[in-house]
Amino acid sequence: MAKETVDDESCGQPLGRCSVFYYGVGHMLNDVTSACWFTYLLVFLTDIGLPPRDAAIVMLSGQIADGFTTIFAGELIDRYGRFKVWHAAGSLLVAVSFSSVFGGCLPCKIIGSNSSSMRTISYSLFAAIFNVGWAATQVSHMSMVNCITLNSTSRVVLASCRNAFTMVANLSLYAVAFVVFNINTRGSIIDVENQYRWIAFTSIFIGCCFVAVFHLGTEEPRLKLEAHEIGHVRISWTYWFSKLLYHQVALVYVLTRLVTNVSQALLAFYVINDLQMTQSSKALVPAVIYICSFVVSILLQEITWTGERLKALYSAGGLLWIISGAGILFLPSGMKVLMYVLSIVIGVANALMMVSGVSMQSFLVGEDLNGCAFVYGSLSFMDKILCGLALMALESYQSSIPEVCNCPHPSFHFSVTRYGLGLVPAICALIGVVVTLSMKFPEPTLTPLIDPLLA
Repeated sequence: MAKETVDDESCGQPLGRCSVFYYGVGHMLNDVTSACWFTYLLVFLTDIGLPPRDAAIVMLSGQIADGFTTIFAGELIDRYGRFKVWHAAGSLLVAVSFSSVFGGCLPCKIIGSNSSSMRTISYSLFAAIFNVGWAATQVSHMSMVNCITLNSTSRVVLASCRNAFTMVANLSLYAVAFVVFNINTRGSIIDVENQYRWIAFTSIFIGCCFVAVFHLGTEEPRLKLEAHEIGHVRISWTYWFSKLLYHQVALVYVLTRLVTNVSQALLAFYVINDLQMTQSSKALVPAVIYICSFVVSILLQEITWTGERLKALYSAGGLLWIISGAGILFLPSGMKVLMYVLSIVIGVANALMMVSGVSMQSFLVGEDLNGCAFVYGSLSFMDKILCGLALMALESYQSSIPEVCNCPHPSFHFSVTRYGLGLVPAICALIGVVVTLSMKFPEPTLTPLIDPLLA
């Protein structure tokens, strides 16, 4: 009993800077590959000749595999723990399979068929395998937050630190992409495949280095294992479904992921096709967004968090995205330089929404640790499926409806991409703000970090 008291007290203490850092880098491989997935997958597949509808099928297959794996992994983690084992296995699968998503069609070469159907099946298969590993890593890493510490402020700081390193991962990807797009010029389909193969291999190398740091620096949380040993019963799914806050947090999280994923997937199409910017802008514009997100995420780590502050900051981010959506919708190609200004606003909005949106899950879980993996898994399931369906619908509509010029100026027209990037995230942000303002969070223990991160 004395040992349990000591463990409870230690878990309730705020975390030091090193512990926060080691945890924060644990999702870098997932983040860098996810950035490549959402930013360049549809562009890559259409550049090598796949119709937009088939490209959307490839992405949807990955999203579906990801969504169902989150449920499966969340259930097993809640039963048996072993976060780092799941994290390592998932990371290995991601590293092995990701290069095949952006590589050539290996089954096409083996079978001797280069038909559109064969390529779609091949890329869909590797996309599904990649997302199975990605989901296992994500659920195990997110679930660790509530078992590393019982301190509410430290949990939010961990989420904020993870978001900051998400920005680092994205910036690393876009730096690599900028170099590749400028050195290796586009020509044939082989040249395009080589471009993205270099980006994929470099991303995997960077991510694996940080995965090694995470596993060497972070200990397997003992709290969940000890809870099973002393007879705590695993929390039933029905417990979460009966809580209004679960449904509110789930809706806000899904809407937030729709905002970030849909905007990220359509951004490259928008800057190239609608604004007529250079090829390097496919890396520069997202880089500006993530630099701003990174700075804001770092600053958010110094805040003492309450439920009211979560709601206020999420609402601020949502309002900024609504403003950005209006700007994207009406920005003519003759004023393309203003896209960099909009990128700054989008970066700030993304950071505010993601940090507060993910932190809401920690407030929801509280001390109900034996069901936390189900919470993260179920919310991620809804996020992946709905994002996949949304992108599938946008791509299918784009392939079947010709773009219509509704403006007499030749440098401006309302394309499907412009509607999707301008309206869909803005509407999702508006709904998210409305739901957030209706939430009632339990008040956390207000305890700062042992070592300020900006000291």
